[in-house]
Amino acid sequence: MKRHLILFLSIFVITLPGKVTAAYHVPILIYHSIAKYSGTGSKELYVTPENFEKQIIYLRDHGFTLLTFEHWDEAVKVKKPIFLTFDDGYKNNLNVLTVFQKLETREFKPQGTIFIISGFIGRPNRLSREDLIRITHSGLISIQSHTATHPDLTKSDNLTYELKNAKEIIEQITGKKVIALAYPYGNTNKQVIIETKKYYSFGLTTTPGPYTPFGAENELYLLPRTYVKYSTTIEDFAKIVEVK
Repeated sequence: MKRHLILFLSIFVITLPGKVTAAYHVPILIYHSIAKYSGTGSKELYVTPENFEKQIIYLRDHGFTLLTFEHWDEAVKVKKPIFLTFDDGYKNNLNVLTVFQKLETREFKPQGTIFIISGFIGRPNRLSREDLIRITHSGLISIQSHTATHPDLTKSDNLTYELKNAKEIIEQITGKKVIALAYPYGNTNKQVIIETKKYYSFGLTTTPGPYTPFGAENELYLLPRTYVKYSTTIEDFAKIVEVK
């Protein structure tokens, strides 16, 4: 009787819909500057190109599949999916493209997403229109939205401008659809999500941890991301990405 009960429970758990059968974990990493620290700004928001390259090599050698949000649905189909994101559109994010192109092979395609503040495009330390076109044409990096002026959206009285205007400007430059928004400072609330859903398919926070689907309301607009920092060792990096 006991063996029959165990067998029944095993079959029941395996065939449960939704949460149990669909449960998987997807790391979404957040970077800012890919450069040597120059003494300006927060040191922890930098990752040196050398360390970044080591991290991409780790992902390559440990069987990860790097994705962008245009290929979100592939996360359930590929081996060890992971998303790399870069906020603010700093000029030094060109180092991301350099590393990706260096490591790209027929078997391994490094990819990532840069979230651009549309009103900052072309500033001395930010990516220019020409940079964005070049990056887009590489086929390795997706350009998405980080709003028009980088306000705390939960305190903004002009959400339409911040969300819609930024999307339209970036799309005009790259010729590609903008479908994802990284909330400035990671801040969002119910009203911000309502407005975000009018223009985007994804909203990203800075809440740490991997994405695990549970079928919760608006979970694609509350995507978590884990920081990779200046002090992150390759051992730390392995612990971040090797989620079970």
